[in-house]
Amino acid sequence: MARICIENIALVTQNEICENYCILLQDETIEAVFPLEQKPVLKDAVTVNGQGALAMPGLIDAHIHGMGGYGPELGTPEALQEMSLILARQGVTAFCPTLYCARPEVMERLLARLAPVIGQEKGARILGFHLEGPFISPDKPGAMKPQDIVSPDVTILARLYEAAQGHIAIVTLAPELENIAPVIDFCLQHKILPQAGHTNATYDEFMAGVHKGVSHATHAFNAMRAFNHREPGAAGAVLMQPEVSCEMIADGVHVHPQVLAFLQRVKAPDKLVLITDALMPTAQTRGPLLANGEEVVLEGGVWRRAADRVIAGSALTLYRGIKNLTDYGYPLSQAVRCATYNPACLLKLSRVGQLAAGFQADVTLLRRDDFSPQVTFVRGKRIE
Repeated sequence: MARICIENIALVTQNEICENYCILLQDETIEAVFPLEQKPVLKDAVTVNGQGALAMPGLIDAHIHGMGGYGPELGTPEALQEMSLILARQGVTAFCPTLYCARPEVMERLLARLAPVIGQEKGARILGFHLEGPFISPDKPGAMKPQDIVSPDVTILARLYEAAQGHIAIVTLAPELENIAPVIDFCLQHKILPQAGHTNATYDEFMAGVHKGVSHATHAFNAMRAFNHREPGAAGAVLMQPEVSCEMIADGVHVHPQVLAFLQRVKAPDKLVLITDALMPTAQTRGPLLANGEEVVLEGGVWRRAADRVIAGSALTLYRGIKNLTDYGYPLSQAVRCATYNPACLLKLSRVGQLAAGFQADVTLLRRDDFSPQVTFVRGKRIE
């Protein structure tokens, strides 16, 4: 693979915006980052004019159900490949395909069919699957089907792990459930991130989960016990405890913009992770609009179940989420960090999430005017 020099860009770091910079890629690695005025003679490099775009590490979506009419729920390698390619064109270089809560045997079959795609992606890389269940609270199903929820059983998780060929990155679970401790232990032993979601945990129950190793929360404030001045609940633990990090859906509907702005004021910069929770019909241009086997409609900026108008999930893209966070008062550098460096650290990814020499050549260029994707490099491969 030829060396590539991306020039005429504004480099978005964790703390600032550096104008007139260059990024030199060599194969799958960032070779160097330097001001344009210091650019050496590079006779063997292909030059890419960034046209003043915002250059940032490749975006990472740790919670996404589908995109463009494709997703893991279809159960085919082809669907996951198409999702990977569509996401790369949107600036995403890595993601965790998220499976809905389903009966364990259904989740097992899906994982077995989809696991062989990992390592063969056409676009954005798959970091491992995110299982949103089945060990969640029947009191907080959200858009999940209550009949699919099962009691915690580590043997079930072991079967799912085997079906996925070990490629499970995240499990969303309710930490207050009886017999959840062995499930959490299994996650930690197999380098799976256990996170609290679809939970009716009291504040004390949530903190007991934190002590067991569950210190990250799924889509903050959605499908979790709300804050109350006499019983802070799961939401209170997310807000008040500095060691707890959380996902954010920044579409302005799932969480009010002022609550997202408040999170930015009370949480450390490394504790906020932007996700989309996007459903399969997001950005879909034709065909039936289906999610989790049900018809959905786009209404008020979110997907709702056609049958009862319950919110089924978001129609967000990650680049739009970054733009929204800046509209809600986040500095650009921090908004970008929430979609790049923070999820990389959370998932313990090495050499990912920064634009620096020696890091993986995952680079996203967004246009300044509307934050739309201009070009994406996934391990040095250009995708438009």
